[in-house]
Amino acid sequence: MAALSGMASALESYRGRDRLIRTLGYCCQLVGGVLVEQCPARSEVGTRLLTLSSQLSHCRTVLRLFDDMAMFIYTKQYGLGAEEEDLFVRCVSVLGNLADQLYYPCEHIAWAADAKILRVDSARWWTLSTAFWGLSLLLGIARSLWMVLKLRQRLRDPTVAFTSRLPRSQRRALEAQVQSEVLTLLSNLADLANAVHWLPPGVLWAGRFPPWLVGLLGTVSSLLSVYQAVRAGDWTEATAP
Repeated sequence: MAALSGMASALESYRGRDRLIRTLGYCCQLVGGVLVEQCPARSEVGTRLLTLSSQLSHCRTVLRLFDDMAMFIYTKQYGLGAEEEDLFVRCVSVLGNLADQLYYPCEHIAWAADAKILRVDSARWWTLSTAFWGLSLLLGIARSLWMVLKLRQRLRDPTVAFTSRLPRSQRRALEAQVQSEVLTLLSNLADLANAVHWLPPGVLWAGRFPPWLVGLLGTVSSLLSVYQAVRAGDWTEATAP
């Protein structure tokens, strides 16, 4: 009952709904891709699931038309990251915010071109949006790796570990932060693999993933995001495309 109540609460918020739609969409792509490739007798069901996955992805694309303002406000509030103590974290965060801010208009133009609203080449704008998403993911991966290294150094510091006055709650908080950064790192790596797949052919492994593998990576990323949101009790944090 508590789980149903929590899901209902999540669906009432835009970010929570987006997170659940993303998870469902990638799960449909995973199962549909497996059925189409491995179970010829169930290929029709698999095709329908892949269609459902495509429609859910399109739904999220349309909903993101209204994300620009929220992203702009967040970027403006963060500014140059003056509150960040670590210079590297500040730099990658600022660049990541810039990449995210540029991602949205590129995706909007690509969507408008596909919908015949604008007379431009949609493929070029989809490539640009995917490139900005991939850049944001790379910067997020770099930030998470750096944070994990710094936090582990702090936990292993002899002067800190040997100090009996160090509150146990503080040590647990550091360990929880390490775990959170590791989960974020894994989620971003899964998304980055898909981002490269959606780039034009000839770029690394672009275009080489079967549908089920794209679905698997997206499902892993989405479930990690859901787990972190549930653990933190916060469904308002933005999700990946």
